[in-house]
Amino acid sequence: MAEHKDEQVVLNGDDLEELVTSFKRKVDISDRKYGFPSKLYRNCFVGTEAVHLLMDEGMATDVEDAVRIGNIMLESGVFHHVQRAHGFKNEYLFYRFADDEDHGELAQPGEEGALVKWADFLGKIACPPGQECLQPEIPGPDADLADMAQEDLDKVGVTPLDKHNATLLDNVHPKKWVDPDPKETYNLVVIGAGAGGLITAAGAAGVGARVAIIESHLLGGDCLNVGCVPSKALLRCAKTAASVRDAAEYGVHIDGEVSVDFGQVMERLRKIRAEISAVDSAKRYSEQLGVDVYIGRALLTGPNTVEVNGKTLTFAKAVIATGGTAAIPNIAGLAEAPYLTNSTIFNLTALPNRFGVIGAGPIGMELAQAFQRLGSQVTVFSRNDQVMPKEEPEAVELVKTSMQKDGVHFAFFSTFKRVEGTEPGEPVRVVLDRNGEEECHEFDGLLIATGRKPTVANLGLKAAGVDYDVRTGVIVNEQLQSSNNNIYAVGDVAGKYQFTHMADFMARMVIKNALFFGRDKVSDLLVPWVTYTDPEVAHVGLYEKDLIERKIDYSTFTREFKHVDRAIVDGETEGYVKIHVAKGKDTILGATIVSSHAGDLISEISVAMQSGMGLGSLASVIHPYPTVAEAIRQCGDAYNRERLTPTIKSIFYRFMALRR
Repeated sequence: MAEHKDEQVVLNGDDLEELVTSFKRKVDISDRKYGFPSKLYRNCFVGTEAVHLLMDEGMATDVEDAVRIGNIMLESGVFHHVQRAHGFKNEYLFYRFADDEDHGELAQPGEEGALVKWADFLGKIACPPGQECLQPEIPGPDADLADMAQEDLDKVGVTPLDKHNATLLDNVHPKKWVDPDPKETYNLVVIGAGAGGLITAAGAAGVGARVAIIESHLLGGDCLNVGCVPSKALLRCAKTAASVRDAAEYGVHIDGEVSVDFGQVMERLRKIRAEISAVDSAKRYSEQLGVDVYIGRALLTGPNTVEVNGKTLTFAKAVIATGGTAAIPNIAGLAEAPYLTNSTIFNLTALPNRFGVIGAGPIGMELAQAFQRLGSQVTVFSRNDQVMPKEEPEAVELVKTSMQKDGVHFAFFSTFKRVEGTEPGEPVRVVLDRNGEEECHEFDGLLIATGRKPTVANLGLKAAGVDYDVRTGVIVNEQLQSSNNNIYAVGDVAGKYQFTHMADFMARMVIKNALFFGRDKVSDLLVPWVTYTDPEVAHVGLYEKDLIERKIDYSTFTREFKHVDRAIVDGETEGYVKIHVAKGKDTILGATIVSSHAGDLISEISVAMQSGMGLGSLASVIHPYPTVAEAIRQCGDAYNRERLTPTIKSIFYRFMALRR
């Protein structure tokens, strides 16, 4: 079937099929148990036995050759390790042929996702060494949030139905999905398949739990479908457009007309989203991860039961991960107007010439700048004179100045009287009350970005004994446990820090707390965040106002990028690194970075804080030159220089005099 070359078997294309047929016919395939407590793996063969078979049957010349041939078959998809954690090895490991795959068997993700390990969920989550909670106070929900309408995702479609969106929907909401038959009792039922829900389900299944996940709309939730992924794809295109516009500053002159093809921008967005969606797909979670996937609306019917599509699931523990949706303010006429939200804006195929944004938080600011750079004339409305209210004033001013340079107009202290326009394609008019006089703004597109409301309605929370608030979501304790001890909540439905990475770590915490009697506290998490305007604003730890309110003595070290060589040569000198430390110590209490790369830079400070590494120690870390990260090291240098008091200087001078 093959020729020998240098004592090894060389497989030709047609030989592989013959080899597989012979190998499968002779290898011992049976149900096997392993571990403590023992777990049953069906239809498996053992690596060591397969190696000996390949040699005994003359298919391989020696052990090394047998392992090589085995890996050829594995990489060709013929078989795989039962947990997709190993290649083919001459070890007591279990492997299963692809056509013998039991889709209900627990498995771990392969190259498409991070390997699930016990350590990921059983490791201790703790505050930075020797520190109390370093999470800052951020503005609470809008006082009017309870009275705002909530976007109904059942009425939000995915358009246009091109090949990219068809692929997306095949992955995250298959047209002909057949729910599995419920198991007798699940260790964990997860309601909601956004970032928090998916990570909870994957992690729990990876450590041996029987898991079901229920999603009524799109697996992947906001982040994949209408949040992080599409918005950052759009922002990347907008930044490229701005770079072309400013190219002359760098001696690059564009001859001829330069235009933005908005249709191509959005097609690229849809293509990227579809490619990434395979990781969150119903098929992957069902077939590879062993999670029972139900697509339908969940209704809790009791303390330990939930109904979906007429089937009742019984659980030992459950996690609510339903996230939130856009909150729609009570402005006269708005309900009848063809407005956009973050759930619908990525369905656009044509660029609005005039684009209005009601709301000046992170979502509104990011998308306002993007659409301005792509060619719209954008107006941002705010009820006061604030934008990005949780960030420090210096950072906000830099962002606002950058956006005004792009051409964005801000309408502050806006009192909304009504919105006019009811038909798609017709202009939408926002009418303000300016000291008794009407002020009208006309747009081809209007984005509502006035906040998000947790999804707690119509879930049966009362029947399950779960307390909640329509403004803040499911009420949980430090262990993310609700008033029903068997039901937990993660992500936007239960937290004020509404970020995908926060939902990720809340999910990891819940796996430990719900399934393994853990006592980790959500307040122990050190959570950085980024607003992806240009420049970006990144923050971790306490703000200066928090330090003052908590009566913590501190020192602040700032390095502006106009003094950093790499920023100067890149022409990106607007921004700074600001780091707060405990007075008289180098313990980092918080930091803010404003720059084009702030989101990447903040992680260095987060690592230092989490590991208890001080600012003085950061100064001793060699940073490549020239990089913008040198600004962080230079803050450390400034701290060390401050320690060189006049007395110490005098001692050094005298010592040096003695050495001369």
